[in-house]
Amino acid sequence: MMEFLDQLSLFLQSTVQMGTPILFGTLGGILNEKVGHTNLGVEGMMLVGACTGFMMGVNTGNPVLAVLTAGLAGALCALIYAFITVTFMGNHTVTGLVLTIFGTGLSSFLGNMKTEVINIIGTLESKPYTQVQLPASVSEPLSDFSVPYLSEIPVLGNMFFTQSIYVYISIIFAVVLAIYMKRTRFGLNMRMIGENPAAADASGINITAYKYIHILIGGFLCGMGGAYLSLVTVDQWKENLTAGIGWIAVALVIFATWDPIKAIFGAYFFGAMQALGPKLQNATIPVVGHINSQFLDMIPYIMTIVVLIFITLRKKKEYQAPAALGSPYFREDR
Repeated sequence: MMEFLDQLSLFLQSTVQMGTPILFGTLGGILNEKVGHTNLGVEGMMLVGACTGFMMGVNTGNPVLAVLTAGLAGALCALIYAFITVTFMGNHTVTGLVLTIFGTGLSSFLGNMKTEVINIIGTLESKPYTQVQLPASVSEPLSDFSVPYLSEIPVLGNMFFTQSIYVYISIIFAVVLAIYMKRTRFGLNMRMIGENPAAADASGINITAYKYIHILIGGFLCGMGGAYLSLVTVDQWKENLTAGIGWIAVALVIFATWDPIKAIFGAYFFGAMQALGPKLQNATIPVVGHINSQFLDMIPYIMTIVVLIFITLRKKKEYQAPAALGSPYFREDR
C-alpha cells in the first residue's frame, strides 16, 4: 500500500511538471484570443523561447537572464504576428501557421550554431548547442525544492510542495491574469475588444494598442513556457523539443473557455496524460497484453481530439469564443 501511495505521489508530481509548459502556452493563447486573434503560432513561439533561453543560460550562467530572454524571444515572434494581423490586417490563421513554421526553423538553426565550452581536460572546444549541457548555475536554482513540512504531506506533498519555482510562477501568472480579466477596467476593455471592437472603438478604447500589448504579453508567456522544457525538464536543447505541446495549448484555450483558472486544471489534466505514458510503458493489460510505446506517446493527442469533440457539443453562450475572434477590424466599417 505504501509503495502504491509513493508511486501515486510521484505521478501527481510529474503531472504538474508536464502540465506547466502547457499552462504557459494556454495563458498566452487566452490573451491573444481575448483581443480577437487566433494565434496558431504558440508552438513556434515556445520553440524559439526554449532555444534562446537555453542559449542565454549556457553563455551567461544566469537563470533570470535565461528566462527573460526566452520570454522576450517569444514576444518578438508575437510582434511579427501582431504586425501582420493588426497593422496589415492579415489572415490570423495563416499567419499563425507561418509563425509556427518560422519558429521551428529558426530554433533548429540557432540550436545548431556553435558555442565555446570547456571540455573535460580544461580547454575550450567549439560545440553546437545540441551537444552542450546546461550549467549548474542555471539548472540548480530552477530545480525542484521541497517546502519544509508541507512537502511531507502524504500523496499531495510532492505534487504541490516539491516543485520548481517555475511551477509556482505559472500558477501566479494564471491567478493574476484571471483577476486582471474579471476585476479590472483594462481587463474589461480587453474582453470588449474581443466581443465587439467597433463598440470598444466608439467608446474611446485604443484598439491597436490593446491588441499589440496583449499579443506581445501572450508571446512572452509562450516563450517562458518553452524555456521550462529546456531549462527545467530536460536541461538540454533538442530540436522540436516541444513535441506538439503548443498545439495542445491551442486546444486547451477553448476547452478552458478562455478562463485562466480553468486552464490550470486543464493543463494538469493533459500533463497527467503525458505522465501516464512512462508509467504504462512496461505494463501488461489482460487480453490486450503489452502496450506499444508509440500508442502511449499518442495518448495526449488522442485526448486533444476527444476534447475538441466535446467542445463542439457545448452550446451555452459562456462556452462560446469571443464574437470577433479571427476577424480583422476595419475601422472604416464602424
